[in-house]
Amino acid sequence: MGASSEVPARELNQQTAQILARVEAGETVTVTKNGRPVAILRPYGPEDPPSYAFRTDPMGDDPYFQDPPPISFEPMDVEEQDELMRQGFGLD
Repeated sequence: MGASSEVPARELNQQTAQILARVEAGETVTVTKNGRPVAILRPYGPEDPPSYAFRTDPMGDDPYFQDPPPISFEPMDVEEQDELMRQGFGLD
């Protein structure tokens, strides 16, 4: 196991990338707030749950987003626009 150290929360806030690089290199870091330990940052290990590079959907791929249907826009006259507005507001 790598080295361990303590860093105040303020230092973690100001130097997040550097501290995460140390953790990635094997160091365990205890984060303190007002001198009291509040969190431990440690390298991700084989005993940890799987991590996915991209969010996965348990329902599977959505075919709509994979191959969206074509959309065609035909010009509308004022009466057609008015009719659509009435339907949308429940006036018809």
